[in-house]
This record gives sequence, C-alpha cells and structure tokens, in this order.
Amino acid sequence: MIDPTHIRNIAIIAHVDHGKTTLVDQLLKAAGTFRDNQVVEERVMDSMDLEREKGITIKAKNTSIHWSGNIINIVDTPGHADFGAEVERVMKMVDGVLLLVDAYEGPQAQTRFVLKKALQQGLNPVVVVNKIDREQADVEACHDKVLELFLELEANEDQFNAPFLYASARDGYAMRAVDDPREDFTPLLETVLEKVPAPDVRLEGEFQMLVSNIDWDDYVGRVAIGRIEQGQVKKGDQVYLAAKDGSRRRAKITKVFEYSGLAVNQSAEGVAGNIVGVAGFEDVDIGVTLCGGEETPVLPFVDIDPATIQMEFAINDGPFAGKEGKYVTSRQIRDRLVRETRTNISIEVEDTAEAGVFRVSARGSMQIAVLVEQMRREGFEVLVSRPTVITHHEDGKLLEPFETVYIEVPEEHVGGVMKSLTSRRARMENMTPNTFGSTIEATIPTRGLIGFELELVNLTSGNGIMSHLFKEYAPFCGDISTRVTGTLVSMEQGVATSYSLAALEERGRLFVGPAEQVYGGQIVGENPRSEDLPVNPTKEKHLTNHRSSGDGKGIQLSPAVKFSLERSIEYLADDEYVEATPKSLRLRKKILCPHERRRAARAKKTA
Repeated sequence: MIDPTHIRNIAIIAHVDHGKTTLVDQLLKAAGTFRDNQVVEERVMDSMDLEREKGITIKAKNTSIHWSGNIINIVDTPGHADFGAEVERVMKMVDGVLLLVDAYEGPQAQTRFVLKKALQQGLNPVVVVNKIDREQADVEACHDKVLELFLELEANEDQFNAPFLYASARDGYAMRAVDDPREDFTPLLETVLEKVPAPDVRLEGEFQMLVSNIDWDDYVGRVAIGRIEQGQVKKGDQVYLAAKDGSRRRAKITKVFEYSGLAVNQSAEGVAGNIVGVAGFEDVDIGVTLCGGEETPVLPFVDIDPATIQMEFAINDGPFAGKEGKYVTSRQIRDRLVRETRTNISIEVEDTAEAGVFRVSARGSMQIAVLVEQMRREGFEVLVSRPTVITHHEDGKLLEPFETVYIEVPEEHVGGVMKSLTSRRARMENMTPNTFGSTIEATIPTRGLIGFELELVNLTSGNGIMSHLFKEYAPFCGDISTRVTGTLVSMEQGVATSYSLAALEERGRLFVGPAEQVYGGQIVGENPRSEDLPVNPTKEKHLTNHRSSGDGKGIQLSPAVKFSLERSIEYLADDEYVEATPKSLRLRKKILCPHERRRAARAKKTA
C-alpha cells in the first residue's frame, strides 16, 4: 500500500505559450519515464489534435512521475481564459501549484485568474521563472512582478514566501539561484517534495472521492477521475454515486486505474491521497461524490465562474445540407451538445422556442469555436450565430459582463488600437512601455471584445497580442458598433465564375473564389459601405455574334479571404450564421430568401 506521505499532487499554472507543456515533457524525462533511445514527440501531454494544431492546452489532463520513492501527480491545466473551468475543477485534486512565468513577459492575464483561484483554495505555489535563456529575459523584474501579483491577490504569508526557481524548459534545466550550474530538473523536483505538502487524507474510514474529471476507455466506458479523500477502493467494491441534488444510486467498481508517465495502468486498489480513475458507471458526472456507504457525507465542489456569452446552434437548412456531414438532424445535434455538458461543466445548453435551434452558454467565443470544430471533425453539420453577452437585472438596472483586457502593441500602432478600444466603450486603466512598444490595460464590456481580435490583427499587421479575463458585472454602457462594413450577398445558386467575380472585386473583398459552389443568401464578400448588396457571382460571359464566350483564363483575381472558424464567428452580424460542415465553412444570412429578409428588416424597424 502506498504511503500518502510519499505522494505530492500539483497543478501547473501558466499563461498561453509560457512553456507549460514543454516543462511537463522535461519533468517526465527527468523522472526516467522514457528510455534513453526512445523517440519522444514534443508536447506529449497535448493529446488532442486541436491542441497540437493551435499550440494550446484545452483539456485538463493528469500524469504521474515516480522519483526517489515518491509519486508526483501532475495536472496540466489550460492557459486560455475561455477554458478556465478546466482549471477550477481540478483545484480540489491538488495540494500545491507550480506557477510558471515567462522571464520576459512576466505574469499575464490567465496567470492572474488561475492563481487567484489557487490562492483562495489555500494552495501554496512554487514559482518557476521560465525562458531565462531568452535574449530579452529580465529575471529580477519578473521576480518583482510575481511578488506584486501575490500582494494584489491577497496571498497569505506562506504563499507570499513561495520558493523561486529559474529554468529553461526547452534546454532542460532548473536552478534555485540564477548563478547555479545549469544541469537538470533535480532542483525543481526536490523543491516540490520539500514545499508542497502531502495530501491531508484519512486512510481509515469509508471510501470517499470527488469526481473532478471524466475520461473514456474503449473497454469499460466512462472513467471517473479524482483524488481519494478517505479509505481505499478496489475492483468489485460496491459504491454509491451521490449527486449534487442529494440523490444516491449504487454501482459496482469494474476497474481501478493509476497514472504513471503517459501510461494508464490497472491497479489492484486505489488509496487515499492518490489520483486515480475508477470505472463501472454508465453515467457519472463531474462534481459527483463516490461514497463507500449510504451515509458517507458528500464532498463540496468548487464554485465555477458563470458563463458570460451565449450563441445559437441550429440545424443546417441551406441548399447544401447533408452533402458533407453524417449528423444533420436536430436530435443528433442536441444529443451531442448535452453530451458535451457532462464533461465540460462551464457549458450550458437549453432549448429555444424555435424548432431545431439551441442556445449554448459558455465562457468565451473560442471555447464554443473549439466545440464546433470538434463537431465538424466528428461529421456534424451545424449553423452557429454571433456571440451575444448574458445580461442580468439587479435593483431595476441592466447589468452586463466586463473584462480586463491586456494588449501588447508596437508603438506605431498604439493610436489606432486606443481609438478602436474607445469606440468599443473601453476604459483605459494603465499603459506601460515594453521592449517592443506598449502594454495597454483596459476594462471593456464583453460585447466590445467580440470581433476585436480580428480588428487588432488588421490594425497591427498581425503584431498585436491580446489576453483577457472576466472582471465583473456592471451597468450596461450603451450601444457598441463592432462592424461598420456590409456584405455582398449572393442572389443565385451555382458555380462562381471568374468573369463575375472580377466585376465584384471592384465592390469589395471576396470570400469565395472561382469554381466554388455558392447559393442564394450566402455571403460571398465584404461591402465597404454599411449596407448589404445583392450580387450574382455565377454570371457567365455569354457568346455573341461579335465575341466568344471565353473561359476566364485571362482574368487575374486577388486570392479570396478565407477565415478560420474563430474569425468567422467574430465577423458575423446579428442576422448571420456560420455554416460549419466537415469540409466547408460558409458565411450566410439567417434568412436566405431576399424578400423574407426585407420583410423581417421592415418589421424590426417598426417594432
């Protein structure tokens, strides 16, 4: 039986691209997880295709390393604010946090958000200043910024006196002092064992575990993951699932899993203090307590910050519906969305009064974009609307969510970015110079952030960097105009021709190229003016007595603008959808028929 005093449970906190997953790779190597001659992929913890493609962590995952007779369970957490719920729910599994900070950038928005949650849980941090090998690294300034952040987040004395280590995850070393020899990760592993307390659990008593994560095994189905708070569990045990509403039902444990390196191994039993997975349930949700007896008390679950935006998911009713996807009915889409809520606790799904339309609430548009991308890859076709914020009424006042936004921008673009922020009702809080320009801190309505990232890319020629986190609900601040352009809307269905697109290119930017299939109501381009312009991209050059019909070979067109899924969602107006299918992304009007669109617009004006 494992002695809980030889177990350490830690979560890694870091902002996007501060080297968190690379650090986990190095810890696994330092503990001898891989053979000397083994070929190891970079960022081995990023197991989802989307995580590898985007270079970010989306789902919280756990691994374990065995070092000097101890077990160190490591929970890899996302670094993007939209996936904050993944972080919040794993805080109940750990006893300390590894705070990873870039030596040049210092603590950023997501660092601040997740660290606040960890400090509120009473967890002690170990600070790792990473990327000290960078040319612009400023170790002393980074150290001071972290201490200022601790003060700002009201850390207690033990938390404020956190140990600092200096590392380069890419080069594979960590040091207790900057001048120490640059050898390996032994100093970090020793510090974790010294400073992170062993789990405060009880070996005696009835089995008790809070489900903090859900996994899937092809042989046994759903696997509930969590830290055992009391007692032991083994295959064949009878347990009770205690739901949040107070109901309890019996189940039989069919498998117990332990985590070692990248492997998931079957275990004879799980003991208090260790993070394990248990199977034997047809249906188990995050936040449920697994109990050994009928009277065993339920463990409290961490409070999750509320969703701030919502979007509509609808069945694809366009002319090309069903040509690329396998799952196109409202029942299939609804079942998939409900299934997502079981493993992603920050997403909520509700039916609307309109048939085939569902309202999905989440933390941010990127979180929903990831869900839509996953659905596309699974064979779904779905229409997705523009995000809208979730408002509240309190004491007769309309309240809306506000966020703190941090923007790093080159000096020559500061004026344009400030002007854009002001038009979006942002309130400037601070502006500090950095090596490449300025860092702007502002408070902005969540409505004002929708579409801003796309505008920032255009304003700064791709050099602007933005991060944000939820701040508070405050009084509604008035109308915000986030898109001033109109669209070019196709009137006909057919194949887009070079001859027709050449004429349309003079009207604005094109979103489709020659030989692409289009349909009536599809958005084929952007009109610089604010109104929508009906166009015919399928018109051909006809044969006459004086000229041949031609094949368009002599026509030179600019490449069509192709948006990613996130950019498409940001670009939308209130009366538009993104049509997402396994092979295509199309922008379209909600109402395809032009006559019905005009009637709806007149009705909206008179309402």
